[in-house]
Amino acid sequence: GGLILFALFSLVMDVFKIGYYSSFYTCLSAIKIIYPIVQAIFVVVQTYFLWVSAKDCVHIHLNVTRCGLMLTLTTNLAVWMSAVTDESVHKAHSKLKKNMTEELFRWLLRAGMRSSSAEECNCNSQICQIFKNGYFWLYPFNIEYSLFASAMVYVMWKNVGRFIDHHSHHIHRLKFRLFRRTFFVGIMLGLITLVSGLGVLILYEVQVNSSTESSKKSQALTMYYIFNIVCLGLMSLVCIGGSVIYRFDKRDMDRHKNPTRTLDVALLMGAALGQYAISYYSIVAIVASTTRDTISALNLTYALLMIAQHTFQNIFIIEGLHRQPP
Repeated sequence: GGLILFALFSLVMDVFKIGYYSSFYTCLSAIKIIYPIVQAIFVVVQTYFLWVSAKDCVHIHLNVTRCGLMLTLTTNLAVWMSAVTDESVHKAHSKLKKNMTEELFRWLLRAGMRSSSAEECNCNSQICQIFKNGYFWLYPFNIEYSLFASAMVYVMWKNVGRFIDHHSHHIHRLKFRLFRRTFFVGIMLGLITLVSGLGVLILYEVQVNSSTESSKKSQALTMYYIFNIVCLGLMSLVCIGGSVIYRFDKRDMDRHKNPTRTLDVALLMGAALGQYAISYYSIVAIVASTTRDTISALNLTYALLMIAQHTFQNIFIIEGLHRQPP
Protein backbone atom coordinates (compact mmCIF):
# COMPACT_ATOMS: atom_id res chain seq x y z
CA GLY A 1 0.00 0.00 0.00
CA GLY A 2 2.77 2.43 0.88
CA LEU A 3 4.66 1.52 -2.27
CA ILE A 4 1.62 2.22 -4.45
CA LEU A 5 1.01 5.56 -2.72
CA PHE A 6 4.56 6.75 -3.41
CA ALA A 7 4.39 5.28 -6.93
CA LEU A 8 1.29 7.34 -7.76
CA PHE A 9 2.97 10.57 -6.64
CA SER A 10 6.11 9.59 -8.57
CA LEU A 11 4.02 9.16 -11.71
CA VAL A 12 2.46 12.59 -11.17
CA MET A 13 5.98 14.00 -10.79
CA ASP A 14 7.02 12.38 -14.08
CA VAL A 15 3.98 13.92 -15.81
CA PHE A 16 4.96 17.34 -14.46
CA LYS A 17 8.56 16.84 -15.61
CA ILE A 18 7.41 15.81 -19.09
CA GLY A 19 5.17 18.89 -19.28
CA TYR A 20 7.94 21.17 -18.05
CA TYR A 21 10.66 19.83 -20.36
CA SER A 22 8.25 19.75 -23.29
CA SER A 23 8.00 23.54 -23.00
CA PHE A 24 11.70 23.73 -23.91
CA TYR A 25 11.92 21.06 -26.59
CA THR A 26 13.63 23.56 -28.92
CA CYS A 27 16.55 24.23 -26.57
CA LEU A 28 16.81 20.91 -24.74
CA SER A 29 18.21 17.55 -25.72
CA ALA A 30 15.67 14.81 -26.35
CA ILE A 31 17.04 12.78 -23.44
CA LYS A 32 15.55 15.28 -20.99
CA ILE A 33 12.03 14.42 -22.19
CA ILE A 34 12.72 10.71 -22.70
CA TYR A 35 14.10 10.20 -19.17
CA PRO A 36 10.85 10.89 -17.22
CA ILE A 37 8.90 8.76 -19.71
CA VAL A 38 11.24 5.80 -19.17
CA GLN A 39 11.19 6.41 -15.42
CA ALA A 40 7.36 6.34 -15.39
CA ILE A 41 7.39 3.01 -17.25
CA PHE A 42 9.96 1.66 -14.77
CA VAL A 43 7.80 2.74 -11.80
CA VAL A 44 4.68 1.05 -13.23
CA VAL A 45 6.45 -2.21 -14.12
CA GLN A 46 8.37 -2.43 -10.84
CA THR A 47 5.31 -1.65 -8.71
CA TYR A 48 3.31 -4.38 -10.45
CA PHE A 49 6.21 -6.82 -10.07
CA LEU A 50 6.58 -6.13 -6.34
CA TRP A 51 2.81 -6.27 -5.80
CA VAL A 52 2.65 -9.73 -7.40
CA SER A 53 5.96 -11.27 -6.32
CA ALA A 54 7.08 -9.56 -3.10
CA LYS A 55 6.30 -12.62 -0.92
CA ASP A 56 7.87 -15.20 -3.23
CA CYS A 57 10.84 -17.35 -2.21
CA VAL A 58 12.30 -18.31 -5.60
CA HIS A 59 13.86 -21.79 -5.91
CA ILE A 60 14.61 -21.98 -9.66
CA HIS A 61 17.20 -20.07 -11.72
CA LEU A 62 18.71 -18.77 -8.49
CA ASN A 63 21.73 -16.95 -9.97
CA VAL A 64 19.70 -15.26 -12.71
CA THR A 65 17.07 -14.19 -10.18
CA ARG A 66 19.66 -12.79 -7.78
CA CYS A 67 21.35 -10.92 -10.64
CA GLY A 68 18.07 -9.40 -11.82
CA LEU A 69 17.03 -8.35 -8.31
CA MET A 70 20.41 -6.79 -7.60
CA LEU A 71 20.25 -4.90 -10.91
CA THR A 72 16.80 -3.60 -9.92
CA LEU A 73 18.12 -2.61 -6.50
CA THR A 74 21.06 -0.65 -7.92
CA THR A 75 18.74 1.04 -10.44
CA ASN A 76 16.53 2.24 -7.60
CA LEU A 77 19.54 3.56 -5.72
CA ALA A 78 20.74 5.36 -8.86
CA VAL A 79 17.30 6.97 -9.29
CA TRP A 80 17.37 7.95 -5.62
CA MET A 81 20.81 9.59 -5.96
CA SER A 82 19.69 11.42 -9.10
CA ALA A 83 16.56 12.76 -7.37
CA VAL A 84 18.49 13.90 -4.30
CA THR A 85 21.10 15.63 -6.48
CA ASP A 86 18.51 17.39 -8.66
CA GLU A 87 16.58 18.61 -5.63
CA SER A 88 19.73 19.85 -3.87
CA VAL A 89 21.01 21.67 -6.97
CA HIS A 90 17.58 23.26 -7.50
CA LYS A 91 17.53 24.56 -3.92
CA ALA A 92 21.09 25.86 -4.30
CA HIS A 93 20.15 27.67 -7.51
CA SER A 94 17.03 29.14 -5.89
CA LYS A 95 19.08 30.42 -2.94
CA LEU A 96 21.78 31.78 -5.25
CA LYS A 97 19.27 33.51 -7.49
CA LYS A 98 17.52 35.03 -4.48
CA ASN A 99 20.71 36.56 -3.10
CA MET A 100 22.26 37.78 -6.36
CA THR A 101 21.29 39.99 -9.24
CA GLU A 102 19.87 38.46 -12.39
CA GLU A 103 22.93 39.46 -14.47
CA LEU A 104 25.39 37.92 -12.03
CA PHE A 105 23.32 34.72 -11.81
CA ARG A 106 23.27 34.34 -15.61
CA TRP A 107 27.02 34.97 -15.73
CA LEU A 108 27.60 32.22 -13.16
CA LEU A 109 25.43 29.85 -15.19
CA ARG A 110 27.48 30.56 -18.30
CA ALA A 111 30.64 30.04 -16.24
CA GLY A 112 29.63 26.44 -15.58
CA MET A 113 27.45 26.38 -12.45
CA ARG A 114 24.35 25.18 -14.24
CA SER A 115 22.78 21.83 -13.43
CA SER A 116 20.89 21.44 -16.67
CA SER A 117 20.30 23.30 -19.89
CA ALA A 118 16.73 23.98 -18.78
CA GLU A 119 18.09 26.83 -16.65
CA GLU A 120 19.09 28.68 -19.82
CA CYS A 121 15.55 28.54 -21.23
CA ASN A 122 12.95 31.06 -20.22
CA CYS A 123 9.92 29.78 -18.29
CA ASN A 124 7.50 32.69 -18.54
CA SER A 125 4.11 31.03 -19.03
CA GLN A 126 1.85 30.19 -16.09
CA ILE A 127 1.51 26.51 -17.03
CA CYS A 128 5.30 26.20 -17.25
CA GLN A 129 5.70 27.62 -13.74
CA ILE A 130 3.07 25.20 -12.42
CA PHE A 131 4.91 22.24 -13.95
CA LYS A 132 8.26 23.49 -12.63
CA ASN A 133 7.11 24.10 -9.06
CA GLY A 134 4.96 20.96 -9.05
CA TYR A 135 7.60 18.39 -9.88
CA PHE A 136 10.12 19.82 -7.40
CA TRP A 137 7.51 19.66 -4.64
CA LEU A 138 6.92 15.98 -5.56
CA TYR A 139 10.60 14.98 -5.45
CA PRO A 140 10.39 13.70 -1.82
CA PHE A 141 7.75 11.16 -2.87
CA ASN A 142 10.00 9.87 -5.64
CA ILE A 143 12.92 9.66 -3.20
CA GLU A 144 10.81 7.68 -0.72
CA TYR A 145 9.54 5.41 -3.51
CA SER A 146 13.09 4.51 -4.53
CA LEU A 147 14.06 3.71 -0.93
CA PHE A 148 10.82 1.78 -0.35
CA ALA A 149 11.32 -0.30 -3.49
CA SER A 150 15.01 -0.88 -2.68
CA ALA A 151 14.11 -2.29 0.73
CA MET A 152 11.49 -4.65 -0.75
CA VAL A 153 13.82 -5.82 -3.52
CA TYR A 154 16.57 -6.45 -0.96
CA VAL A 155 14.23 -8.66 1.09
CA MET A 156 13.28 -10.56 -2.09
CA TRP A 157 17.00 -11.02 -2.85
CA LYS A 158 17.60 -12.39 0.64
CA ASN A 159 14.61 -14.76 0.26
CA VAL A 160 15.92 -16.35 -2.96
CA GLY A 161 16.40 -20.06 -2.19
CA ARG A 162 15.12 -19.66 1.38
CA PHE A 163 13.11 -22.47 2.96
CA ILE A 164 10.54 -21.76 5.67
CA ASP A 165 9.48 -24.40 8.15
CA HIS A 166 5.73 -23.91 8.30
CA HIS A 167 5.34 -26.49 11.05
CA SER A 168 7.38 -24.59 13.63
CA HIS A 169 6.10 -21.13 12.79
CA HIS A 170 2.38 -20.66 13.10
CA ILE A 171 1.01 -17.67 11.24
CA HIS A 172 -1.29 -15.54 13.39
CA ARG A 173 -3.47 -13.13 11.46
CA LEU A 174 -4.25 -10.14 13.63
CA LYS A 175 -7.73 -8.76 13.13
CA PHE A 176 -7.70 -5.00 12.80
CA ARG A 177 -10.90 -3.24 13.78
CA LEU A 178 -10.90 0.49 13.15
CA PHE A 179 -13.47 1.46 15.76
CA ARG A 180 -12.13 -0.67 18.55
CA ARG A 181 -11.62 1.73 21.44
CA THR A 182 -7.82 1.65 21.69
CA PHE A 183 -7.19 1.68 17.94
CA PHE A 184 -9.67 4.50 17.37
CA VAL A 185 -8.14 6.73 20.05
CA GLY A 186 -4.64 6.14 18.72
CA ILE A 187 -5.60 6.88 15.12
CA MET A 188 -7.47 10.06 16.10
CA LEU A 189 -4.59 11.35 18.23
CA GLY A 190 -2.15 10.59 15.41
CA LEU A 191 -4.26 12.42 12.82
CA ILE A 192 -4.69 15.43 15.12
CA THR A 193 -0.93 15.60 15.66
CA LEU A 194 -0.25 15.23 11.93
CA VAL A 195 -2.71 17.98 10.93
CA SER A 196 -1.44 20.26 13.72
CA GLY A 197 2.15 19.68 12.60
CA LEU A 198 1.32 20.56 9.00
CA GLY A 199 -0.47 23.72 10.16
CA VAL A 200 2.47 24.79 12.31
CA LEU A 201 4.92 24.07 9.48
CA ILE A 202 2.89 26.14 6.99
CA LEU A 203 2.58 29.06 9.41
CA TYR A 204 6.30 28.87 10.14
CA GLU A 205 7.25 28.86 6.45
CA VAL A 206 4.89 31.74 5.61
CA GLN A 207 6.02 33.97 8.47
CA VAL A 208 9.74 33.30 8.02
CA ASN A 209 9.76 33.75 4.22
CA SER A 210 7.28 36.62 3.88
CA SER A 211 7.88 38.73 6.97
CA THR A 212 10.79 41.18 7.18
CA GLU A 213 10.34 41.92 10.89
CA SER A 214 12.70 40.03 13.16
CA SER A 215 10.08 39.89 15.93
CA LYS A 216 7.64 37.92 13.76
CA LYS A 217 10.39 35.54 12.68
CA SER A 218 11.31 35.03 16.33
CA GLN A 219 7.66 34.30 17.17
CA ALA A 220 7.48 31.77 14.33
CA LEU A 221 10.64 30.01 15.55
CA THR A 222 9.34 29.96 19.13
CA MET A 223 6.02 28.45 18.01
CA TYR A 224 7.81 25.86 15.86
CA TYR A 225 10.18 24.75 18.63
CA ILE A 226 7.53 24.65 21.37
CA PHE A 227 5.23 22.47 19.24
CA ASN A 228 8.03 20.05 18.39
CA ILE A 229 9.28 19.92 21.99
CA VAL A 230 5.78 19.01 23.22
CA CYS A 231 5.39 16.32 20.52
CA LEU A 232 8.85 14.83 21.16
CA GLY A 233 8.23 14.79 24.91
CA LEU A 234 4.90 12.97 24.50
CA MET A 235 6.41 10.49 22.02
CA SER A 236 9.29 9.74 24.42
CA LEU A 237 6.85 9.09 27.29
CA VAL A 238 4.71 6.82 25.10
CA CYS A 239 7.74 4.80 23.95
CA ILE A 240 8.94 4.42 27.55
CA GLY A 241 5.42 3.32 28.55
CA GLY A 242 5.37 0.76 25.73
CA SER A 243 8.73 -0.66 26.81
CA VAL A 244 7.46 -0.94 30.40
CA ILE A 245 4.34 -2.80 29.19
CA TYR A 246 6.63 -5.26 27.37
CA ARG A 247 8.14 -6.19 30.73
CA PHE A 248 4.75 -7.47 31.93
CA ASP A 249 4.10 -9.39 28.69
CA LYS A 250 4.92 -13.09 28.98
CA ARG A 251 5.46 -13.73 25.27
CA ASP A 252 8.74 -15.30 24.15
CA MET A 253 11.30 -13.52 22.02
CA ASP A 254 11.71 -14.62 18.38
CA ARG A 255 15.40 -15.32 17.82
CA HIS A 256 15.07 -16.97 14.39
CA LYS A 257 16.71 -15.44 11.33
CA ASN A 258 14.35 -13.14 9.46
CA PRO A 259 15.66 -11.06 6.51
CA THR A 260 12.77 -8.60 6.69
CA ARG A 261 13.23 -7.93 10.39
CA THR A 262 17.00 -7.65 10.02
CA LEU A 263 16.57 -5.07 7.27
CA ASP A 264 13.97 -3.19 9.34
CA VAL A 265 16.39 -2.91 12.26
CA ALA A 266 19.30 -1.87 10.01
CA LEU A 267 17.24 0.81 8.24
CA LEU A 268 15.83 2.03 11.55
CA MET A 269 19.27 2.45 13.09
CA GLY A 270 20.75 3.90 9.90
CA ALA A 271 17.99 6.50 9.60
CA ALA A 272 18.40 7.44 13.27
CA LEU A 273 22.11 8.17 12.72
CA GLY A 274 21.17 11.15 10.56
CA GLN A 275 18.99 12.65 13.30
CA TYR A 276 21.66 11.93 15.91
CA ALA A 277 24.25 13.76 13.80
CA ILE A 278 21.97 16.78 13.23
CA SER A 279 21.15 17.00 16.94
CA TYR A 280 24.81 16.59 17.93
CA TYR A 281 25.99 19.38 15.65
CA SER A 282 23.13 21.59 16.81
CA ILE A 283 24.14 21.08 20.44
CA VAL A 284 27.80 21.86 19.64
CA ALA A 285 26.80 25.01 17.72
CA ILE A 286 24.52 26.23 20.53
CA VAL A 287 27.09 25.59 23.27
CA ALA A 288 29.88 27.25 21.25
CA SER A 289 27.80 30.33 20.38
CA THR A 290 27.93 33.45 22.51
CA THR A 291 24.22 34.28 22.33
CA ARG A 292 22.07 32.97 25.20
CA ASP A 293 18.48 33.78 24.29
CA THR A 294 15.13 31.97 24.34
CA ILE A 295 15.55 30.58 20.82
CA SER A 296 18.91 29.02 21.74
CA ALA A 297 17.41 27.40 24.85
CA LEU A 298 14.48 26.02 22.84
CA ASN A 299 16.84 24.76 20.13
CA LEU A 300 19.01 23.02 22.72
CA THR A 301 15.98 21.40 24.35
CA TYR A 302 14.70 20.31 20.95
CA ALA A 303 18.04 18.71 20.01
CA LEU A 304 18.30 16.82 23.32
CA LEU A 305 14.71 15.60 23.10
CA MET A 306 15.28 14.49 19.51
CA ILE A 307 18.13 12.21 20.66
CA ALA A 308 16.07 10.87 23.57
CA GLN A 309 12.95 10.27 21.48
CA HIS A 310 14.80 8.38 18.73
CA THR A 311 16.61 6.26 21.32
CA PHE A 312 13.43 5.27 23.20
CA GLN A 313 11.50 4.78 19.97
CA ASN A 314 14.14 2.51 18.45
CA ILE A 315 14.31 0.40 21.61
CA PHE A 316 10.52 0.06 21.64
CA ILE A 317 10.26 -0.87 17.93
CA ILE A 318 13.19 -3.31 17.90
CA GLU A 319 11.89 -5.05 21.01
CA GLY A 320 8.43 -5.29 19.44
CA LEU A 321 9.84 -6.75 16.21
CA HIS A 322 11.44 -9.60 18.17
CA ARG A 323 8.33 -10.64 20.06
CA GLN A 324 6.21 -13.64 19.13
CA PRO A 325 2.61 -13.00 18.02
CA PRO A 326 -0.10 -13.33 20.71
